[in-house]
Amino acid sequence: MPRNGFGRAAAKRFIEAGWQVVACGRRADRLQALRDELGDALHPAAFDIRDEAAMRAALDALPERFRGIDLLVNNAGLAQGTRPAQDALLSDWKTMIDTNVTALVTLTHALLPALIARRGAIINISSVVAIAPEVLNGVYGGTKAFVLALSQSLHKDLLDKNVRIQ
Repeated sequence: MPRNGFGRAAAKRFIEAGWQVVACGRRADRLQALRDELGDALHPAAFDIRDEAAMRAALDALPERFRGIDLLVNNAGLAQGTRPAQDALLSDWKTMIDTNVTALVTLTHALLPALIARRGAIINISSVVAIAPEVLNGVYGGTKAFVLALSQSLHKDLLDKNVRIQ
């Protein structure tokens, strides 16, 4: 979790508003520092979001008081290997797709039953490149366009379930 990134800022604001937060990220030391800063209203869950088994294990291992998830903030995302398409590494493209798309849909799908039951909400962090593509960012922009389209579709699918999508 970046020191001054969206995830940290969101965790801080939600805790200040009285929420309990499960903060996920790859770097256990950064998550622990965030917990030290924000207190026991934050549960750190260190795993690589691209590892479905680790994601599911982290969900299964949540302490009881953190299990009632009302809000999912899909913030994970990265832009990697900004080269012209013809010079890009396929591994960079796959990493972006696995992080920005596959992990997001996997976690969303896993939490949807609870979010529906609790009349929760989902916030998906996209990017301006989802609607205004840039040079050297085709795959990143494509993944963020997917996030935007999925959000719009989920909004329609879940209207009658009272799950809010942003």
